[in-house]
Amino acid sequence: MTHVNLVDPALAPATVKPTLDQIKGAFGVVPNMFKAVANSPAALASMWGAFGALGSGQLGPRLGEEIAVAIANANHCEYCLAAHTALGRKAGATAEEMAQAQEGRSTDPRTHAALTFALKVVRERAAVAAADVEAVRAAGFDDEAIVEIIAHVALNLFTNYVNVALDVPVDFPSVALKRA
Repeated sequence: MTHVNLVDPALAPATVKPTLDQIKGAFGVVPNMFKAVANSPAALASMWGAFGALGSGQLGPRLGEEIAVAIANANHCEYCLAAHTALGRKAGATAEEMAQAQEGRSTDPRTHAALTFALKVVRERAAVAAADVEAVRAAGFDDEAIVEIIAHVALNLFTNYVNVALDVPVDFPSVALKRA
């Protein structure tokens, strides 16, 4: 059971209702994570704004979702793993590609480099070496894309921490965590 109230979109205060309406428009429903975050209008605006900005960024939705499942698995976030696996499939990735991304792997060298870098940022708490940045650059990512990968990491850490810390009930098809 979640450790905070899940805000009912139908009864939401005016400070979060417009954002929850946008989320419902995007998903068809308001996922539980957003209902939990809606307890803070500032946090909800921040999270939703970041999703919107990064969703239209240089990396594209599919790579963003592959990064998200790798980070979710590393942080043992069942909610984000389930949600981003479904969103990755919607963005064009196969079930196998999402399963590989969950483990930080890809048969595509560019995607593999991005996942490796993102996981290194997570595991090393951003204390990556110049060689790590050069490796992702050598795979075809420019400075804009490298910064965007880090932004995806930050957003996914935020969502992972919310869902794990608050024990938000998963409302997407379940995906099993894999041993990292």
